[in-house]
Amino acid sequence: MAFPQAKNESNLDKAISTDSDWDAVILIAPDHQHLNNLTLKETIDAHQRIDARVGTDCMLLIASGIAGGRLVYAPTGELNRGFDDVRRFGDAAKKAIVMARDAGARNPLLVVSGVPENDDFAHALEVAYLGACQALWQPLEAREALNEAEIEPVQSIGLYAKGKLDMDWLQAVEAGRRLARDLCGTEPERMAPPRFAQYCEQAFADSAVKVEVISDDDTLRKDYPLLHAVGRCSVHVPRHQPRVIRLEYTGEGEIQQNLFFAGKGITYDTGGADLKTDGHMAGMSRDKGGAAAVAGFMQCLARFKPKGIRVVAEIGAVRNSIGSDAFVADEIITSHAGVRVRIGNTDAEGRLVLADLLSHLREQAKDAVDPTLFSVATLTGHAARTYGPYTAYVENGAARTHHCGDKLTRVGDIWGDPGEVSRSRREDFDFVRPRTKADDVLSSNNGPSATTARGHQFPMAFLTIASGLIRHDSNAEVPLPYVHVDIAGSGVEGGDWQHDSPTGAPVVALAARYMGF
Repeated sequence: MAFPQAKNESNLDKAISTDSDWDAVILIAPDHQHLNNLTLKETIDAHQRIDARVGTDCMLLIASGIAGGRLVYAPTGELNRGFDDVRRFGDAAKKAIVMARDAGARNPLLVVSGVPENDDFAHALEVAYLGACQALWQPLEAREALNEAEIEPVQSIGLYAKGKLDMDWLQAVEAGRRLARDLCGTEPERMAPPRFAQYCEQAFADSAVKVEVISDDDTLRKDYPLLHAVGRCSVHVPRHQPRVIRLEYTGEGEIQQNLFFAGKGITYDTGGADLKTDGHMAGMSRDKGGAAAVAGFMQCLARFKPKGIRVVAEIGAVRNSIGSDAFVADEIITSHAGVRVRIGNTDAEGRLVLADLLSHLREQAKDAVDPTLFSVATLTGHAARTYGPYTAYVENGAARTHHCGDKLTRVGDIWGDPGEVSRSRREDFDFVRPRTKADDVLSSNNGPSATTARGHQFPMAFLTIASGLIRHDSNAEVPLPYVHVDIAGSGVEGGDWQHDSPTGAPVVALAARYMGF
């Protein structure tokens, strides 16, 4: 699993010279008038005199006195307005690296300049590198079918910084994002549940992350009853049979913090008996983005090996198929936590998978040091409608007390992986209340989440009840902070779930929060 290796350069004059090993220079800046390097400034001035686009558009400039004879100048635009953020550098880098690649560069040097001197832009260079890697990624199927070296030809990216960068941390994060993109962005047969599990086993082989795959149907039926119900119609097709993938990382030294992740891995979502219509099924092979992000974060841990932290993840890889054995609305299924769940809509399947995973994790978290639980999912269109391209963090009371969401959004902002904090409220619990004595909770209403009031918040109330976490909120004897993470808006660039590239969100925010930044 290759990606452009980041290499630190501290001498700009030497790095941009024709004697260096770099074959192009990429400059990302709000403008070039402030530049101290005369070679770069004079090159841009000369081109600007004959082409007014220079300084306004991303441009490839011929530069005989510069490494590789190529200078790609990518302006960020203004940076001093209240709504500007570090993603300006990441966005510019995406355009610039594609232009450099298409011009023949294989080892470009990345230079950022004119960075505002405040904490919000402190990681502009690293964000630019991550943006470049995002733009260069090609789907796994393409890399397997074609020559990987030809479709992903960029081998390394130089990062000019006056001080030392933590390259190990940065490359661990990109390795995690790449795994997340591969798992999320791959078509439903290549990444059906058994092959999803196999890819995880391969990714973590001989690493610091232990992998256990549960495939026995009787075990899944007994220990993960809601998850099994979602996959019930797929059981008779061996290549589609459900899997639970357990990943565990334990850092060296005394464990001071425990994190527990549940990942929604719906490898294809037909909607089940409540079938998706009007073209809404396209892109549903990417309903496994939450599971992909969880695996991606575990890859970051495997590469960077932070001390004093233990992370346990359970991923539910399931296909929500349609057929004679499909589960249907009105069924009442008892969850792993012993909660009787009435099915409101079979297209609200992800929360069923997550509830059983969370119940297992809850049992471990009760006795752990400083635990926090997360569920990560492409769960609701409402999250995308509410927050656009931002990750939604929905907290329970215990998580709000610990400012879990606020801390994640803060690091996400400065690392270009932003989110918004949301709250679980009494209306959400009332929404899923039982209507009869026959059940304990309703999984969902029977309408689109995007047109349902509090459509991304009430599923968290369901998860809290169905998993048993309601017994561990802020007023409990053993409170367990829990954050539901909805990436329906942030999981792909541009919002086209069938065609746009997966982002790996919120891998960077999680890594920045829990791996040393």
